[in-house]
Amino acid sequence: MKHIAIFASGSGSNAENIIRYFNDKKNAKVALVLSNKPDAYVIKRAEKLNVPVKVFNREDFYNSNNVLDTLISYNIDFIVLAGFLWLVPENILRHYKRRIVNIHPALLPLYGGKGMYGDRVHRAVIESGDSESGITIHYVDEKYDNGDIIFQVRCRVEPGETPESLAAKIHELEYKYYPQIIEKLILEAK
Repeated sequence: MKHIAIFASGSGSNAENIIRYFNDKKNAKVALVLSNKPDAYVIKRAEKLNVPVKVFNREDFYNSNNVLDTLISYNIDFIVLAGFLWLVPENILRHYKRRIVNIHPALLPLYGGKGMYGDRVHRAVIESGDSESGITIHYVDEKYDNGDIIFQVRCRVEPGETPESLAAKIHELEYKYYPQIIEKLILEAK
């Protein structure tokens, strides 16, 4: 049984979807949720689903081994970022090389980088006049939205599309594909 940790900073709908997906699996489970925001709704979602939660601050994350030690103490094999907006520090990247993944709500390398998340991404896609958007699942490295692309899937950007309507399409793709790709990566890592 592989143990997954999810890092999240916000409402946690993707985190909840991933937790529920792995609830009945025999090959992996979400063993820990970590957040840098003590008031993030993801904490309530995880607690309702009986997943342990750890909250950390910038000092813990960047200037100590506290977060890495926590991951090791929970026997974490694989890390999933789900709406987590901080760069992952070198000590964790090194320990979990090619075992940390993120999802981005656009087709990277377009519309990525620092500050490009959520409605900011959808607005940029619409304003550019692109006819397609989608999701990108990628490995995490030392730069925002830069790691090797694992999987992409596209959707149409319709005339009159709004950031909210595009976000709804993107969320559907995230909920469908992110858990499946995580499971595939875990199975391939055996």
